Amino acid sequence: MTNNPFAQLVGQQQAIELLTEAVRQNRVAPAYLFVGTEGVGRSLAARCFVELLFSSVVETHLVASVQNRVRQGNHPDLLWVQPTYQYQGQRLTAAEAAEKKLKRKAPPLIRLEQIREITQFLSRPALEAPRNVVVLEEAQTMAEPAANALLKTLEEPGQATIILIAPAPESVLPTLVSRCQKIPFYCLDSAALTQVLQQTNHPEILQHPAVLSIAAGSPGNAIACYEQLQVIPSELLTHLTAAPKSARHALELAKKIDKDLDTESQLWLIDYLQHSYWQKWHQPGIINQLEQARKALFVYAQPRLVWECTLLSVHQQCNVQN
Repeated sequence: MTNNPFAQLVGQQQAIELLTEAVRQNRVAPAYLFVGTEGVGRSLAARCFVELLFSSVVETHLVASVQNRVRQGNHPDLLWVQPTYQYQGQRLTAAEAAEKKLKRKAPPLIRLEQIREITQFLSRPALEAPRNVVVLEEAQTMAEPAANALLKTLEEPGQATIILIAPAPESVLPTLVSRCQKIPFYCLDSAALTQVLQQTNHPEILQHPAVLSIAAGSPGNAIACYEQLQVIPSELLTHLTAAPKSARHALELAKKIDKDLDTESQLWLIDYLQHSYWQKWHQPGIINQLEQARKALFVYAQPRLVWECTLLSVHQQCNVQN
């Protein structure tokens, strides 16, 4: 077999060995649970595994074609399921909702209708591959009716494999976990994280210690954090990371945050400032004040007032330290 797809997956050697051996020995399980922090390669590993599985039964000159079809999402024996929003009678993934600029208060879910579509998909035999494969991203978002419906499918999957992707076994119903072979994924060390960011053309992220601290060994999180960082006006960010110079300055910054940033960006900014301030001053009081601000924003307190109180406190505590 050529064109090993796992060559692109960094820092997850145990997962690679388990999945590669399953294909090599023709002992692919009916269900897997890929568990680990978001952004460390779980979805990439699922795609690599499907590529390897589907290309293992074709002639060498067809391997690249099979792998490309899996990557493009148009292989007839692969169903990839993501959490969705319900909007005007349509189901939209998070990416589709963002493209339409829809703001939703609740997170997307894997819905009962999607599980029924999985059942229908698995009711027919595979057309080209050795088996049908279904991948469920963010499996922890399944409500109990959807999880119970999936359980029936897992009990009799037929000639198929179902891959659930979740942050931890505890985030999924125990009855589902018990029917899956667990494949653990781990946060990357500094060298592996650097390698991934360079390979994916994001070397500039390595110059932002606060972003790397938030990412905590997850390349996906590092990239998402850096993209969010670009949303924050650079002048505002400069003033905030240096801390307010006066009480008036704190109030002006609070007003600008309320005016320029939506709630999601404000919540992210709290994370960023916690890491940035801790690296600069190691002041637990400031970190706790920001945590209180997060809780207030989550319960829909008036954002400008939240930021005024928070930044005034940061200003006072920095003056005390100085």
